[in-house]
Amino acid sequence: MDVIVGRRRGPLPLVVTGPLAPYESLVCAELASRGYAASSVKDAVRMMRRLSLWMDRRELVAAGLTPARVEEFLAFRRAVCSSEPVARRSLGAVIRVLRHASAIPVSVEAGGNPVQKVLADYGAYLRGERAMAAASVRCYCVQARKFLAALPTPLDESLARLDAAQVTMFMVRHTADADSVWSAKALVTAVRSLLRYLHVDGRIPVALTAAVPSVAGWRLGSLPRGLETRQVSALLTASDPDSSAGRRDRAVLTVLARLGLRGAEVAALQLGDIDWHAGEIAVRGKGSRVERLPLTAEVGEALSDYLMKDRPRCSATAVFLTARAPYQALTGACIRAIMGRACERAGLPRLGAHRLRHTLATTILRAGAPLPEVGQVLRHRSQLSTTIYAKVDHEALRTLAQPWPQGGAR
Repeated sequence: MDVIVGRRRGPLPLVVTGPLAPYESLVCAELASRGYAASSVKDAVRMMRRLSLWMDRRELVAAGLTPARVEEFLAFRRAVCSSEPVARRSLGAVIRVLRHASAIPVSVEAGGNPVQKVLADYGAYLRGERAMAAASVRCYCVQARKFLAALPTPLDESLARLDAAQVTMFMVRHTADADSVWSAKALVTAVRSLLRYLHVDGRIPVALTAAVPSVAGWRLGSLPRGLETRQVSALLTASDPDSSAGRRDRAVLTVLARLGLRGAEVAALQLGDIDWHAGEIAVRGKGSRVERLPLTAEVGEALSDYLMKDRPRCSATAVFLTARAPYQALTGACIRAIMGRACERAGLPRLGAHRLRHTLATTILRAGAPLPEVGQVLRHRSQLSTTIYAKVDHEALRTLAQPWPQGGAR
């Protein structure tokens, strides 16, 4: 097998050479002990060889593998081949082992820049003081990063001099470029939270939350965007039926479409949440609430097929796992990726997993169920959250429509 070294092709060495050579056996043993498949270990070591050769040509030692150097290597990989995402994934496993062994600086994994440090402290505050779920912490930190990254360096001095005018200017500029009202509101909420934390932590002199303007948006100003029956069927049959990952994806999509779960709720499902004898499934929803839904025949069949035939045998307790070792629970981002792949294969524009939740609600309502029952299926805490679906019940709305008066204005 050939590998590109610089701009010249040459044979891939049989062993790691260069500054990382002493750690090859350590990486192999550690990845194998963590449950990585043999092919994944091989990919990681192959990337380690390429990185070590690249470092050797630049006369770098292991201790000099800084975050900037890692990104420089990945940029080099992008320039000479098209498999940079694969390189980043394989390299990440190597970096974690080398960091744990203190062979390279810890900052290679943790980031080491001031913005990352503030975000790490902010995330710890959200988890510890605010008791936020992991998905919410990730969302807040993603939005907070936009604000912190826009400040001049050095960051500490910029925060110490931060004033209301800077905050307002940032929000006006970035909310105007937002993809939707929802994303603009998410930015507003996260920045207000960040500013409260920075003030409590003493990083900014005064509380500046009042400088964050609100976003104009009306709760019932839009219609729920459901899908047609044929589109849902196309999504459920889009996954590859001949692969374990494809059958897993079909089970995920079936749970989304037939039970109306949120993406994060599907990712959080545990084996113990499924009560096969009672025909129920426990769902961990917003606010750490646990509620039970009936396990329909279609959902039960999709889950049992996946669990019996395709789910990896391991100590993990989550229902849905990654297809490759080390086996881990899927995240909300994984669920969104599954939905995105299904949309692409079904010939649909990329849609969010929440679209299937809207579809279930509108289908139940059009079948004659009253709004309170729709709210029970969706597990809404407030009936106000369900009232928007009244807009899609055209038959019921016709009884409220008044006839146009004769001789009315023209």
